[in-house]
Amino acid sequence: MKIHRILILAAGGLLLWQLVVAATGAPAYILPGPLPVARAIVGHWPELWHHLQTTLAEIVSGLVIGTLLGTICAVVMILSPLLKRWLLPVLVVSQAIPVFALAPVLVLWLGYGMASKVAMAVLIIFFPVASSFYHGMRRTDGELLELGRIMGASKTSLFYYIIIPSALPAFGSGLRVATAVAPIGAVVGEWVGSSSGLGFYMLHANARMQIDRMFAALTVLALVSLLLYFIIDTLVAKTLYWENPKDLTHEKIL
Repeated sequence: MKIHRILILAAGGLLLWQLVVAATGAPAYILPGPLPVARAIVGHWPELWHHLQTTLAEIVSGLVIGTLLGTICAVVMILSPLLKRWLLPVLVVSQAIPVFALAPVLVLWLGYGMASKVAMAVLIIFFPVASSFYHGMRRTDGELLELGRIMGASKTSLFYYIIIPSALPAFGSGLRVATAVAPIGAVVGEWVGSSSGLGFYMLHANARMQIDRMFAALTVLALVSLLLYFIIDTLVAKTLYWENPKDLTHEKIL
């Protein structure tokens, strides 16, 4: 997305926000306008920055660990049909149980520190990465595999040079989704129990009716999450330089 489009969307969002405040006549303790929130961000930036570092560390740690575990799980399932029959139900169950319900348990087991928040993020990130990478490997073009066999490639060579590269676009899509949802685990974990982080900051600001500060933390979290997503999206696009999907936006699908 180009810079001018981002600026236009940001300006439109701020304008819509201000129009909603003006049209509803909502008091500042219910819905503060963009200007009071901006003042809160500037006025309390050192405190926001302190809490942002904690939340960002939790998000990045969860993203790295969740991506690694999801990748390993996908590879194990594709290589071993026996282990797949055992791991696939676990993968589904991990998403069938709401992570919000697991947050108090993880805090009880892992404590109020960073470990429980990283574990929450890992649970959310793990599934989209494992699922997308596994199904991407399953959808490898059979003709490419047959060509590799005809040319005498071993099973290991087929896996490393055909199956994995063919699945990387699907893996990239899963990683983008994981990056978008990663902040959920960290913030929910901070709401349940923590001593720092933007979720902790928002919870205490809300309890003290400091709504402008609560919205300031929410705005900072949203901006950082968007920045993290665009960084991952750019890295994936540059890594998968051979992928050039057709843009159907201006074409007739049917």
